[in-house]
Amino acid sequence: MVRGKTQMRRIENAASRQVTFSKRRNGLLKKAYELSVLCDAEVALIVFSARGKLYEFASSSVQNTIDRYMAKVKEVEINNNETERSMEQWKCEATNMSKKIEHLEAQKRKLLGENLGSSSIDELNELEAQLEQSLSRVKGKKRTMLEEQIAQLKENEKALLNENASLREQCKSEPLLKLAPTQENGACCHTREEHSEDVETKLMIGRPGSS
Repeated sequence: MVRGKTQMRRIENAASRQVTFSKRRNGLLKKAYELSVLCDAEVALIVFSARGKLYEFASSSVQNTIDRYMAKVKEVEINNNETERSMEQWKCEATNMSKKIEHLEAQKRKLLGENLGSSSIDELNELEAQLEQSLSRVKGKKRTMLEEQIAQLKENEKALLNENASLREQCKSEPLLKLAPTQENGACCHTREEHSEDVETKLMIGRPGSS
């Protein structure tokens, strides 16, 4: 016979309610014992019946478990309070940072010449002084960089002049060698001249065979 699902509501019949309480109490105590043994857990179980009768189970001591529980609850409360304080502190810092960013953005826009309608004369004077100081620093930095570049160019020019002078001295100390004709070349030319003198050239005038 299939057992129906028990509805989670108060049992109206007193006898049935007492029987169900006894059965489920014993099952609950058994499960608590098994959990403490199998999992090496510290378990404390306290049950009061409808008539106020106490039933309890503890793997070590109910009082020790309760004390441990209260200490843990206090520790959790302290940690939660510290976390809440930290969150509030971070929120305040985030709010202040947002305000600083908004202020800097407004100052930036004013430096760019924007949103000046709400500025007073004193604010405009201060803004003008800031711009003049910034321009002076930019010009000073530019002047320094140009001076450094000019000094470097002069150093490079000096090095090139020294190198050029060194090359000139080297050319003076080592003159170029003149190439002279060898004996073999002279003999060859002489033979060709003699051969050319031995060749006779005959000039013939008129038609062939007329002489």
